[in-house]
Amino acid sequence: MTATVPPPALRSGRVTPTAGEVAAVGRRRRPWRRLWAVVLGVVTVAAYVVFRTEGATEDGDAAAFRFFDGVRDWVDANRDSSPVFLYGINYVRLGVRLLVDAVQAALSGLGFAGLVAAITGLGVVLAGWRTGLLALGGFLAFAVLGLWEQSVDTLVLTVSAVLLSVAIGVPLGVLAARVRWVGAALRPVLDVMQILPTFAYLAPMTLLFLIGEPAAVIATMIYAVPATIRITALGIGEVSPSAVEAATALGSTRWQLLRKVRLPMARPTIVLAVNQTIMLALSMVVITALIDAPGLGQNIVSALQRVNVGAAFDAGLAIVILAVVLDRITTNAARRVRRSLSIRGGIGVGIAVVAAAFIPLGSADLPAYSFAAPVNDAVGWIELHWYDVTEGLKNGISAGVLDPLETVLVTSPWWLFVAAVAAFGTLISGWRAAAVAAPAAAGLAGLGLWQHSMQTLATVLVAIVLTMLIGVATGVVCARHDRLATALRPVLDAAQTMPSFVYLLPAVALFGASRFTAIVAAVIFAVPPVVRLVERGLRDVPPAVVEAARSAGSTPRQLLWKVQLPMARGGLLLAANQGIVMVLAMVVVGGLVGAGALGYDVVAGFSQRELFGQGLAAGLAIVLLGIVLDRLTQGFHDSKGPRR
Repeated sequence: MTATVPPPALRSGRVTPTAGEVAAVGRRRRPWRRLWAVVLGVVTVAAYVVFRTEGATEDGDAAAFRFFDGVRDWVDANRDSSPVFLYGINYVRLGVRLLVDAVQAALSGLGFAGLVAAITGLGVVLAGWRTGLLALGGFLAFAVLGLWEQSVDTLVLTVSAVLLSVAIGVPLGVLAARVRWVGAALRPVLDVMQILPTFAYLAPMTLLFLIGEPAAVIATMIYAVPATIRITALGIGEVSPSAVEAATALGSTRWQLLRKVRLPMARPTIVLAVNQTIMLALSMVVITALIDAPGLGQNIVSALQRVNVGAAFDAGLAIVILAVVLDRITTNAARRVRRSLSIRGGIGVGIAVVAAAFIPLGSADLPAYSFAAPVNDAVGWIELHWYDVTEGLKNGISAGVLDPLETVLVTSPWWLFVAAVAAFGTLISGWRAAAVAAPAAAGLAGLGLWQHSMQTLATVLVAIVLTMLIGVATGVVCARHDRLATALRPVLDAAQTMPSFVYLLPAVALFGASRFTAIVAAVIFAVPPVVRLVERGLRDVPPAVVEAARSAGSTPRQLLWKVQLPMARGGLLLAANQGIVMVLAMVVVGGLVGAGALGYDVVAGFSQRELFGQGLAAGLAIVLLGIVLDRLTQGFHDSKGPRR
């Protein structure tokens, strides 16, 4: 988050700024930039009116499609003969299979009582007795829901992927923090890995590693490892320079500095990296059910096919419980005091023994309960009584906003769109950002997917606007009312850990299969992080500035619009950036429920061999869209204007 430039009073040494100086924080734009924006807008509209087209048709035999199909054919022809497979990819697949089998044997070998007792004791040792009890109740809930075996399978895949991610990500994160060129080289790669739709991973993974658990674990690791690398690099880079200088003055070598200074001091941040890796792995493991990975994802995919919201709710609840347990253990472990390790270890072993003694020998011995029936009844009631409201909302937004925007984008010549991206990108974010965004926009036409890209862009823009309206409003209310923020926190936790597939079911039940259904699912998926970031940004506004504005007679409305929102602009734009990434992540998932365009292309390429090349090209097109949107918004982070 970019720091906001303080008012003149704070820079000059005065403690309390005047209300006028506070309000001036939000007025950093120069008049000439607004004038140029108006001129560019008029020129763009005029050019569109003169040069608009009837809309391009997609080329089913584009060069990009043929290239990716050729790669697929080469892999199929050389799988059993090429040294790349015989001595490379096949051994990777075998190694991952051995890792999964080892984790499976370790967890399954404990049995029901042993695994519940082990997770309880681990929670006590690493995070305290409250977390231990939470782990105990959470794992017992899997048996009560009748999903014990599926939950263990999901845990096996998650643990395997996290172990690989940490083993690869932590060393790379350390290297990226210590060697500048490594960090610079990794940054664009990590950007692509985080923007690339999750479905787009599945097709190449099955092509290289076939279907099953190894492909699922590798795909999950690719999705989760960027967070490990980035957060580890952040932690290593923030180690106190004075501590490093003191250790160096005492004669420490580079290896000793790393092992005894940097890594121990960055331990809380590295634990946070593990925490985020676990959360990302859990969300991806569910999607890998489409490539025959076992676990709770199979239940959700089956429920999606039958539009059974209740069955999906049970499986989604089990994933949320698993995510909360693992999250609390890893988060609280960062606060653990080393001196109390032996005491907690003894308590943890004691609690584990007691738990193992009192827990029934089998998961089937516990009473079973399912939420499927009441949830399905509630959905049926909503469908019956809210039909007119949901249909009116869907048709109103589709006809009034989505269709006109899509028409404008689809009928725009590709060169005009690229020129507009370059011009507005230069004005907003500087020429460097425009130099990246414009070629990315041109790449959409080069891939042969211009029409589908513009249709997807229209859907994404509408979803982003709705996400920001709901997220900013909710974040502002939460920042002003602590009790509401506390009440919403568990809801936001559950929403962020719930698999993206689960959001499709209530959206389909309410709105049917349509583009608007995909927008609704994307908004539900993207709103929670936006709410958190907006709330955090407003709460981080310096209290002295807020008090100064109040003492000058500012009303709550003036305080919000003149002081808090301008000074929290960095947090707001970070929220917008995360909203864009989250909405793009749901584009492909929305292709399962009638969203069409690039999302459907990716899904079709995954499921139909003859569309393999088009599916991979569509995944790359979504990445290019993400780059364009990211570069066009990044310039707002600089309160003094675009970078020079």
